[in-house]
Amino acid sequence: MGIFEDIQDVEEWLMPLEYIAFWDAVAPYCLSLQDRDHCDGLIASGKVPADLILSGLKYMAVMELRAAFNLKDRIYEPTVAKYLTTTH
Repeated sequence: MGIFEDIQDVEEWLMPLEYIAFWDAVAPYCLSLQDRDHCDGLIASGKVPADLILSGLKYMAVMELRAAFNLKDRIYEPTVAKYLTTTH
């Protein structure tokens, strides 16, 4: 299980995963995603492209993990910020 500091951590973790790797990676989190058998059936029947299903699953996983861990967006610190705190 990963440790996430912000929403972008979750997105970066999920981004490179393929369909089967995705299911294996999110299994420990017990997310309430669409049933895997249902998704497998849609892909096998050719009704829905695998990429479309995977992108939807990743989106739902990000939203659930965001809520579960109370994650916020990453706040980038400007490069000049360290100079704003110095005193002369």
